[in-house]
Amino acid sequence: MEFRKLISVLAVLLVLALPAQAAQVKFKNVSVHDPSILCAEDGRYYIYGSHMQAAWSDDLVDWKMFSKLEKCNLQPDYAVEFKEALTFARTGTFWAPDVIQLADGRYYMYYCCCEGSSPLSALGVAVSDSPEGPFENVQILLKSGYEGYDATQYPNAIDPCVFFDAEDRLWMVYGSYSGGLFLLELDPETGLVKEGQETYGIHLLGGNHACIEGPYMVYNAETGYYYLFLSFGGLGVNDGYNMRVCRSKNVEGPYEDAAGNAMLDCKCDAWSFWDNDDIAPYGTKIMGGCQFTPLEGENSPKASAIRSPGHNSVYFDPQTGRWFLIHHTRFAATGDRYIVQTRELWFNDAGWPVVAPTRYVRDDQLPDGLEFTPTGTWKVLNHEQDVNTVEHTSVAVEFGGDGAVSGGYTGEYNVDGERFSVTLDGVSYSGVCSVGYDADQDAFVSTFTAMSPEGQALWGIRATGQD
Repeated sequence: MEFRKLISVLAVLLVLALPAQAAQVKFKNVSVHDPSILCAEDGRYYIYGSHMQAAWSDDLVDWKMFSKLEKCNLQPDYAVEFKEALTFARTGTFWAPDVIQLADGRYYMYYCCCEGSSPLSALGVAVSDSPEGPFENVQILLKSGYEGYDATQYPNAIDPCVFFDAEDRLWMVYGSYSGGLFLLELDPETGLVKEGQETYGIHLLGGNHACIEGPYMVYNAETGYYYLFLSFGGLGVNDGYNMRVCRSKNVEGPYEDAAGNAMLDCKCDAWSFWDNDDIAPYGTKIMGGCQFTPLEGENSPKASAIRSPGHNSVYFDPQTGRWFLIHHTRFAATGDRYIVQTRELWFNDAGWPVVAPTRYVRDDQLPDGLEFTPTGTWKVLNHEQDVNTVEHTSVAVEFGGDGAVSGGYTGEYNVDGERFSVTLDGVSYSGVCSVGYDADQDAFVSTFTAMSPEGQALWGIRATGQD
């Protein structure tokens, strides 16, 4: 895909606006809850999720399921192989795992079992010579929720994410609700917990049963920051799941959000368990429940309302330098059914991640000659800062050839190559412009994603049928 080297206000006046183009993109969807991504040696992508769900893809667009609890190819005899963890946690299933390949060439799956209504959990590690298994148990690493355990201060031992830092040290960030999220250093030779640490490691954020889980850590060498992605709220279709991020120059913290809030302060007040109002001001929200409201002449019946997107992982492609966010989501029209979506991710001028408003499609799926078109009618959506149980919706905005913005918002915008900036009602946002596939309208369209200095995420999709 080629982007204009420079689009100034004068250049915009000379550009012929390209109409939205007919698409017919068909995604091969899978239902993998809490998808954690791995790129194997052969270049194939794998995602692993709760209930021993797993799928693979060759392009991050189309997926094929190869394991689930009912047909568990990751470990066909899982009830025996992981009996210790299942027995301790008094459960028959598994929660969000993570898989990483270590120096010995083997694949290490950090699995977890949890009773569900309490933090009675066991987190362990299993190994395989193949990313598709079978994984053989090594040992349990952590337990939580036992008698005498203070769940307001200590973590629920689930939702692991294992990663290397900039100095090739191996870490595991983990936790869900309960006492918050914690960080432990691992031995890169064995994959086990490195000796000499506190039992649960370093407390990063959360506490008093704050509804925060699904941590995922990545390091961006260009910005020099560690980015800790999180999911706030409940995971059900009406429970407000949404994705947030904070960052630190040090893997051990302290972490802050874009507004400068210390994430160590992000927790519920004493005895106000599961109160989302206590934690809503914290964490830079990158995506929550949302819907682009169709405008006149667009396909209204097909428009979908996304609900409770979350528990994401992130992949950096070292060959192309591109970043991708992989998450599951539900929809208002289909209740608690869920599918996996991939979205491209960029970092804005302030070094904060901004996420594409449309699902990722391969470059070879984009029509030749399609370029970003700034002028015209846009649907603009602000994700706001709340834990929203009902989707936020877009408003209609006009982008003029003179750089002016009118309609639902007033202000001005500027496009410089891929960089996009806009000021709406006195608030400035910086991000990236691109072209994407609008599934609601089945058309390729111009889009932008941007963020304010305080961390307000703003999305835009250019309306179809106007050229």
